[in-house]
Amino acid sequence: MSQQQTPPVVLVDGSSYLFRAFHALPPLTTSKHHPTGAIKGVISMIRRLKQDYLGSKIVVIFDAKGKTFRNDLYAEYKAHRPPMPEDLACQIAPIHDIIRAMGLPLLIIQGVEADDVIGTLAHEATAKGVDVVVSTGDKDMAQLVSDHVTLINTMTETRMDRDGVIEKFGITPEQMVDYLALVGDTVDNIPGVNKCGPKTAVKWLQSYNNLDNLMTHADEIKGKIGENLREALDRLPLSRELATIKTDVELEFGIRELAPKPQDDTRLLTLFKEYEFKSWVAELSPGNGNSNPVSDDASDGHPASPEKNYQVITDQPTLVAWLKRLEAAPLFAFDTETTSLSYMKAEIVGVSFAIVPGEAAYVPLGHDYMGAPDQLDRDTVLSQLKPLLEDPDQHKLGQNLKYDKNVLANHDITLNGIAEDTMLQSYVLNSVGSRHDMDSLALQYLGEQTITFESIAGKGAKQLTFNQIDLAQAGPYAAEDADITLRLHQVLHPKLAATGRLLSVYEDIDLPLVPVLSRIEQRGALINAGTLKRHSQELAERMAELETQAYDLAGETFNLGSPKQLQVIFYDKLGLPVIKKTPKGAPSTAEPVLQELAHDYPLPRVILEHRSLSKLKSTYTDRLPEMINHRTGRVHTSYHQAVTATGRLSSSEPNLQNIPIRSEQGRRIRQAFVAPDGFKLVAADYSQIELRIMAHLSGDKGLLDAFEKGEDIHRATAAEVFGTTPEAVTGDQRRSAKAINFGLIYGMSAYGLARQLGVERGQAQEYIDRYFERYPGVLRYMDNIRKQAHDDGFVETHFGRRLYLPEINAKNKQMQQAAERTAINAPMQGTAADIIKRAMLTVEEWLLRDHPEDARMIMQVHDELILEVRESHLDTVRDGLIKRMSAAADLDVPLLVEAGSGDNWDEAH
Repeated sequence: MSQQQTPPVVLVDGSSYLFRAFHALPPLTTSKHHPTGAIKGVISMIRRLKQDYLGSKIVVIFDAKGKTFRNDLYAEYKAHRPPMPEDLACQIAPIHDIIRAMGLPLLIIQGVEADDVIGTLAHEATAKGVDVVVSTGDKDMAQLVSDHVTLINTMTETRMDRDGVIEKFGITPEQMVDYLALVGDTVDNIPGVNKCGPKTAVKWLQSYNNLDNLMTHADEIKGKIGENLREALDRLPLSRELATIKTDVELEFGIRELAPKPQDDTRLLTLFKEYEFKSWVAELSPGNGNSNPVSDDASDGHPASPEKNYQVITDQPTLVAWLKRLEAAPLFAFDTETTSLSYMKAEIVGVSFAIVPGEAAYVPLGHDYMGAPDQLDRDTVLSQLKPLLEDPDQHKLGQNLKYDKNVLANHDITLNGIAEDTMLQSYVLNSVGSRHDMDSLALQYLGEQTITFESIAGKGAKQLTFNQIDLAQAGPYAAEDADITLRLHQVLHPKLAATGRLLSVYEDIDLPLVPVLSRIEQRGALINAGTLKRHSQELAERMAELETQAYDLAGETFNLGSPKQLQVIFYDKLGLPVIKKTPKGAPSTAEPVLQELAHDYPLPRVILEHRSLSKLKSTYTDRLPEMINHRTGRVHTSYHQAVTATGRLSSSEPNLQNIPIRSEQGRRIRQAFVAPDGFKLVAADYSQIELRIMAHLSGDKGLLDAFEKGEDIHRATAAEVFGTTPEAVTGDQRRSAKAINFGLIYGMSAYGLARQLGVERGQAQEYIDRYFERYPGVLRYMDNIRKQAHDDGFVETHFGRRLYLPEINAKNKQMQQAAERTAINAPMQGTAADIIKRAMLTVEEWLLRDHPEDARMIMQVHDELILEVRESHLDTVRDGLIKRMSAAADLDVPLLVEAGSGDNWDEAH
C-alpha cells in the first residue's frame, strides 16, 4: 500500500474538547442528577472521528492534574484561570472510562500538557513518514502543521493544512510560536507585548520574519507600540518558551506501540446505561446486531445517519419531477434561503425540500455572484410553487416556519398547511434543555454536526449574504437544512407524544399560533414619529440636567457610563459602602448595587435615572422612527415562541415587552403608537391573572372566595394580614399587601420583602406568617410544588406545559433555592402564557370570520392584546373581545378582562 493510501494517525486533544463540549451543549443530567453534557459532547466527537477516519489509529490525549514544567519556568503561568466547575470535573473520569472501554489508547502524562504529548507524537510520526490529523479546537496547535500534519476542528468541521494556517493567520506554521509570544495569552497568563494585537504581530513577522530578528531591530518600530515592544524585550524569550509546544517529551512508547484494543461492549453497555445514553444502549443491546456503533444521538434508538443524496435543481424537467413528488407526499420539509434575517426586507434566494431522510433538493433562484451558473427564473418557479404552498391540505414541515411564511408573503404567497415545526417541537419538549436552532438540535438529537452558515459565508463585516455564496457550497448547506429538519421531526414528534400532555400543548397551542403571529407581524403597528422625536428632545434635556446634578454631587466631571470612573468616585472619593464586588474583586457599580445605595445616597439615584432615560432614548424614542418600514409606513416586531423558559412570547426589533408599564416615560412611548384614521386602538388585558391562577392551583378557600365575590384582592389580603376590615385598610397597607401577594408568587423571601417594604426582616416575616395563616392552601401548594419539583425535576402548567428544573437538586444551595422559586412561579406564569395564547387563537379566528375589514390584532404584550378597530364597530368588537378572552380557560375563579379604547395605546391601556 502506498504512503498516500495509509490512513492517517488521529491524535485527539481531549482537554480542548472537554471545555468546548461542556459550554456548547445544554446542562444535561441523568435522572440521578449526574451531569452528562460534556461526556456526551466528547464521546460524540470521538465516535464521529471513528466514522470519518475508518481504519485510522485514534489516540486520545488529556492534560494530567497538577503543575507542568511551564509553572517551573513562570510561576504565574495559568495563575488567573478559575478552578474547573464542579459539574465539569465530575465528568472527566466517566469520559476516560468510556474511551478505555472503546479500546482507544488514552494518554495522560504528568509534568507536561496534552499539547506537548500531541506535539511529540506528531513529530515522531512525521519523521517516520506517517500522516497525522490532530483533532483540536486550540489555535496554538497551528505551530505543529506541516506537510504531514493537518488540524481538524470536529466541532466546526474546519480543516487546516499549511495553506490554511497562512490564510487564517497571515503567517506560516513556523512563525506561529513567535506570533503567540508577541500577542500573549490572557487565558494562560502568557505575557506578550502590551497592546500588540494579531494584526500588529502579523505585520511585524511579515517584515522581520521571526522574533529574534524583530527584537534585534526593535529600535526601528515607531510610536507607542514601539515603546511597548522595547519594554517587553526581556520577557519575550520566556513568552516564546511558554508558547512552544514540546516535541521531545520522553515517552515510554512510540507511535507504533499505541495500538487499539478490542472494544469492551459489556463495559460500554454498563457505562452507557449508568449515564443514560439511551440510543447508545440500544445500539449495543443484544439483538441489535451492531457492536461497533458510529452514529450518535440523544434520542431512543435513533437509526444511523442515512446515506446523503443532495441535489441542486437548475433545469425545469427536474423541478417538475420534484413538484409531482411533493404533491403526492403526505408531508414534506420546506425551507427558504434569503437575503436577510429581517423578514420584512428578505427576498428569496432559493428553496429546499425533503420527503425522505437523506434525500433533499435545493432550487437556487437568486445567486448573483460573478460567474454564477444559470438558474431557473425566480418568479416562474414561485408561481409554480404557489398552489402547492397555499394548499392547506398539503402538509408542510419546517424549522421556524413563521419566518418562511413572512418571507413568502413578500412574494405574494400565503403559506398554508403548516403541519409541523421542529423548533416548536424542541421548545415544547424541553424549553430549557438546549437552544432550539437547527444546528444545536442536530447535534443533540441526531449526533450530527451540520454545515454552519459561518463556515460558508464567513463572519463579521465581511460575511456574505446567501445570494453571494457559491452554489457548490450553498447547495449542500440548503439541502441539508431540509433533510435535517425532516429527520429531527422523526425523532422529536414521538418524544412529544410519549411525554405527558406535551403533544396537546404543541398541537393545540403553540403550532396553531404560528400563522396568527405571522399575520400580526405583517400588519405591524402605526407609529407617530413626530411624537417620539419631541420625546427624545425632552429626554436629552433631562439627561443633561442629571449630568450637571451628578457633577455637582461628585465635585468633578466624569463619564456617567464608565464603571471604572464610578468606582473611583463612589468608593475612593465619596466613601460609599461596598455592597458587592465584581469577580475580579473591584467594588461593583451594577444596577442592583446602585438601587440599594440609592435608598441612602443621592448620586446613585441620579445615575440610575440617567441610565433609565438613556436606555429609553436609545432603545425607543431614537430607534423606533428608524424602524418604520418604508413600504408599509409601520413598525414590524418579531415575536419569538422559543426563547423564554415559561412559554411566554418575547419580541425584538422592537422589544415591545420592555416598554415600562407604570412610568410616565413608558406612557409617553405608548402615546406614539397610534390608530389610523377612522379607527381606534383597543387594549384588553387580564387583571391579576397570576394571582387568580394561584387561587385555582392552590385551591385556597380564602382566595377563591375573594375572587368569586369580585373583591379587591389586595385590600382583602391587607385586611387579613393587618387584622382589620377591608373598609379600614389604608393606602399604605394595601400597597404592602400587593407587594406580599405578588412577592410570594415569585418565591420572595422575608429579606426581599423587607427591602421592598422598607421594614425590618422580622416584621416582613411576621407579615408572611400571617398571610399563610389566613391562606393555608397557598402554603400547602408551595410546599407540595417544591417537593414535586425535587422528585420529578419539572413542574407543569394547567394545560400540561412542562418546565424542567435542572438545578432543583444541585449541590449548590443557592442554585437549588433559585430553582425552588422558579418551581413556585413557573406554573402560574406558564399558565398565564398559555391562556393569552389560547385567547389569541380564538380572537383571531373570530375577527377573520366576523370582522375581516373592521378589526385586526396588531400587538401582544404581557397579558394584553391590542387591536385596531373601526370606530363604527368599537362597542361590538370590544364586547366580543372581552367575552372571548374571559373564556380562554376554565378555572375555579373567573378571568377578569379590562378593555379600553383611544386614539393611541396609552389612552386605550
